[in-house]
Amino acid sequence: MSLPIDPFAASVISIVALALLGLPIGHAMIASSILYLMMRGMDLGTAAEQMLNGLFSSWILLAVPLFILAAELMNAGAMTSRLLAFCNAFVGRFRGGLALVNVVQSVIFAGMSGSAIADAAGTGKLMQKMMTEGGKYPPAFAAALTASSAVIGPIIPPSIPVVIYALVSDASIGFLFLAGVVPGLLMGLMQAGLIVGVSRRRAFPVEAPVPARDLPRITFTALPALLMPAVLLGGIYGGATTPTEAAAVAALYALLVSAFLYRSITPASFYASLSGAARTTISIGMLIAGAIVYNYVVTLENIPSALSGWLAGFDLSPLAFLLMVNLILLVLGCLLEGTTILLVVVPVFIPTANALGIDLVHFGIVCVVNIMLGLITPPYGLLLFVMASISGQKLNAIVREVLPFLVAMLLALALITFFPGLSLWLPRLFGYQG
Repeated sequence: MSLPIDPFAASVISIVALALLGLPIGHAMIASSILYLMMRGMDLGTAAEQMLNGLFSSWILLAVPLFILAAELMNAGAMTSRLLAFCNAFVGRFRGGLALVNVVQSVIFAGMSGSAIADAAGTGKLMQKMMTEGGKYPPAFAAALTASSAVIGPIIPPSIPVVIYALVSDASIGFLFLAGVVPGLLMGLMQAGLIVGVSRRRAFPVEAPVPARDLPRITFTALPALLMPAVLLGGIYGGATTPTEAAAVAALYALLVSAFLYRSITPASFYASLSGAARTTISIGMLIAGAIVYNYVVTLENIPSALSGWLAGFDLSPLAFLLMVNLILLVLGCLLEGTTILLVVVPVFIPTANALGIDLVHFGIVCVVNIMLGLITPPYGLLLFVMASISGQKLNAIVREVLPFLVAMLLALALITFFPGLSLWLPRLFGYQG
């Protein structure tokens, strides 16, 4: 008996319908995969088998909850406030200094949390208060800047999106981490340059300079927090730890510094950190589980090979393909959550990227930058909603202020796309042969 609708088409329609009804996208993908298996007359237990095999055979996935826990412990343990004081001591004295502090702290914080949401949530309230106190900066501008600077977080290592890309692409996570350093710094420089220009035009204030005699004390106080990226990356590239083990070391380091050195973490705040990390991990875990099952459906339908063949018909050059991927991911970033794009959409492009000779480490950084820009791109822009909640500002006011930063980062994305060396220079310095 022929079915009135193709099983794969039914599964796609089901995902969209369930998501529109408010079901989390991970649950929607699991339900739609089961519908597909049922319509194909296959064993429904295959869904559970694929989920378990995918989750428990990927050692690298353990890095995700550990990086999340490290970020939670940093926020609970006053490491963040000490980093802000350090940044303010060195760049706060320039015009628009607090805005520059916002960018610099995001670059430093990026070496610890691996999550844009953790970055914005960790420093968002404090930066919003510092920048708007006494009417120094418009609240919407402060919120837009915090959202924009948080985008840098998952590009400079460690990075949860990069961990997920490594899972779907089999590219080296160590070299992917290295590949994100220069692009992340480039995005920070773009934002800082924009702030310098805007600060003069809008007459943003100049902060009172921190006396030179106080700089050693402020630096010494912040030093344990500043050393965290060195501990993390030194372990990976020194061969002492795998990226997953380094994530565990980062969480332990954040706990020890917060509890014994800064003495700013209590049993209650420690429990809150564990609880917050668990909730975030469960949310991401369900999304990954759903994507693993649905990727099995996509593979059964031979979608990656079919798409690769279809794209081959256009005779695209590597650069034209990358530009097309940029366009697709930027549009999808306006509508979908970034992890979903990484797990469901990006794997479809990987065979074609391979066939065109595009380096998968460079391709991964291009994809992650695109997806991070989606966090501040309306209408979905998750970071825009986070900062609207933190700042109490209307979303449309924040969107107006974020647009110049979005343009600056699109320019950075163009440079990263056109010049692979920006991503690959540092990995090659450490022996990458790609």
